[in-house]
Amino acid sequence: MEIHIMTLFPEMVMQGLGASITGRAMDKGLLKIHPWNIRDYAFNKHSSVDDYLYGGGAGMLMQAEPVYQTYQAICKETKGHPRVVYLCPQGRTFCQEMAEEFSGEEELVLLCGHYEGIDQRVLDEIVTDYVSIGDFVLTGGELPAMMLVDAVGRLVPGVLNNSQSAEKESFQEYLLEHPQYSRPEVWNGKKVPEVLLSGHHANIEKWKRQQSVLQTAKHRPDLLEKADLTGEEKQMVKEFRERQVSDKEVSDICRRN
Repeated sequence: MEIHIMTLFPEMVMQGLGASITGRAMDKGLLKIHPWNIRDYAFNKHSSVDDYLYGGGAGMLMQAEPVYQTYQAICKETKGHPRVVYLCPQGRTFCQEMAEEFSGEEELVLLCGHYEGIDQRVLDEIVTDYVSIGDFVLTGGELPAMMLVDAVGRLVPGVLNNSQSAEKESFQEYLLEHPQYSRPEVWNGKKVPEVLLSGHHANIEKWKRQQSVLQTAKHRPDLLEKADLTGEEKQMVKEFRERQVSDKEVSDICRRN
């Protein structure tokens, strides 16, 4: 997969993405990240890409032409006109479902705004998707772009060593991931749940599923509206909601079911 990032700070995004899993994926050629410096397409000797807002207002606005020329340069390097995602507060909130959708693209363009944003005329011309990472304001779109690349890139085949890693994580099937444990068996007086030490795979899988359902009910109950729950799981959630329960009581509910 190839991702093109239109930005005023290419070094920022590449330094962030060059580490860990995305960095290894880039080294292997599984994920190709192309930074495009919008300043390179400025039309003045100072390479400025911003100007004052018509109608007044605080701050400066990124001009249409440098952004458009950057996009045109990308189109010459890609197969036609790729999907363009503009990272901005006005967009749809990014989620795992969107990450899966974007990971199906051979090529993707991410547009990072700055200052007070970007001239609406060029957005109307080139943008296909408006995406937000949350209801707050950042100084630019670079951090959201890196988050999107990380979420999308790890879904590209071969990027994760274990193909099941991306399939059994939080937000898959609209459920949060179950609690996980490693050695030692006892830490600070707290023991690993007995079922995980039993070697009984069917019971372990059942426990993991039940814990996922209850963790979602506890931390993200809104997700359960989309989750496909069994009758037994719905009963667990009902019992959970009828009273305030602790983490220990969550385990007790799982044992009873």
